[in-house]
Amino acid sequence: MIRRVRTALGTVAVSVTGEGPPLVLLHANPGDHRDYDAVIPALAQRYTTYGVDWPGYGGSAGATAAPSAMAYAEILPEIVDALGLDRVAVIGNSVGGYAAARFAIAQPERVTALVLVNSGGFSALNPATRGFIRLMGRPAAMRLLAGRLPRFYLRGRTQAVREIIARDAARRGDPEANAVAAALWRSFAAPEHDLRSRASAITAPTLLVWGSRDPMVGLDAPGVRRAIPGAAWRRLPTGHAPFAEAPARFLGAVMPFLDEAVVPA
Repeated sequence: MIRRVRTALGTVAVSVTGEGPPLVLLHANPGDHRDYDAVIPALAQRYTTYGVDWPGYGGSAGATAAPSAMAYAEILPEIVDALGLDRVAVIGNSVGGYAAARFAIAQPERVTALVLVNSGGFSALNPATRGFIRLMGRPAAMRLLAGRLPRFYLRGRTQAVREIIARDAARRGDPEANAVAAALWRSFAAPEHDLRSRASAITAPTLLVWGSRDPMVGLDAPGVRRAIPGAAWRRLPTGHAPFAEAPARFLGAVMPFLDEAVVPA
C-alpha cells in the first residue's frame, strides 16, 4: 500500500508493508524505498515497514523548496506525524541515516531503536572531499555519473544491486532528478550537516551497520563510533548499501537488535 502525506517540501509517498511495531526505512541519495526490497519481506514479518521516498525520488513529488540533507531531516517528524505514529524504529542509509540521527537527537522520546547504515553526517571535510562534493554538486556530473557511480560504491552484485543501478541509470535523461541529486550533494558541505559533536545526545538503542568496502563513507566508521559511544557495531564486507549487497548478513545483524530493542505495542 502507498500512502501519500503532505510535508513542507511537498507530498511524500510512503510504501507500507507488514504488521507489527512501526519501522521507518530511509534511503540514500539518489534512490528510493525500493533500495530495501531485498530485506523488506523479512522485516515485514515482524514489523510494519514504512518505506519513505524522499521528495524528488520514487513516487514522491518534486521538492517545493531547495532539497538538502537538512531539509529532508526537518520533514521526517512531519512524515511520522502524518502517518499517525507516535514512537518508531528507524533504519537510515546515507542521507537517510543523517535524517534518522537528527530525529533521534531532536525527539529522543519518539525513537524506539536506531539503525544507521553507512550514514551521512559524520565525515571530516578536507580540501579533497570539499572538491569532490563541489564536483558532485553539479547537475551535469550527476547526469554523466547516472548508473555509473553506484557501480563504484556498491561492491556486491546481487539482483537488488542490479536493480538499484538500473534505476539510477534511468535518471540520466531526467534533469529534475539530476538537479535534486546535485543539490543534496552540495548540502553535505554545510556545517550543520556535521553531527559528530551532537550525536552523543542520541539515547535510543543504536546499531551501526557499516559496509567496510564503501569508498564514500567506509572510513568514517571510527568517527561514528566515537560520536555514539554506546552504539552496537557490526562491520560487513560490503559497499554503501549492505541491505542490498548482503541481505542475509544485514538481517542477521539487524533483526536480533530490533527484536530486543523494540517492544511490541
